[in-house]
Amino acid sequence: MRSWVVALLACTALGACASTMELSEGMDLSAVPPEQQADYAVFAQRCSKCHSLARPLNSGITDDAYWRMYVEKMKRQPGSGITENDRPPILRFLHWYAGSKAHTDTKTDGGT
Repeated sequence: MRSWVVALLACTALGACASTMELSEGMDLSAVPPEQQADYAVFAQRCSKCHSLARPLNSGITDDAYWRMYVEKMKRQPGSGITENDRPPILRFLHWYAGSKAHTDTKTDGGT
């Protein structure tokens, strides 16, 4: 019984570290304007459940219609936790991010 409790605690700790790691892969919060920080928080919390934040942040997607379709697709994924109430802040953040210079300053051109 004791080893089971230790194993459970270890798994919980690893899960917490993984969640923190996922969120740390996102943007530096100081690069996000104050009016976008609440939207970023929803984006970071929901989107990091299934994949790294680097995936959407480095996607190069700038089309709002495509983001709406993609967020709807992700919402249907088991375990995403994305609700109807989460869609607007996630989409507002992605719209801001796609149009901001903040993400282009941190990306490299890959030598091309």
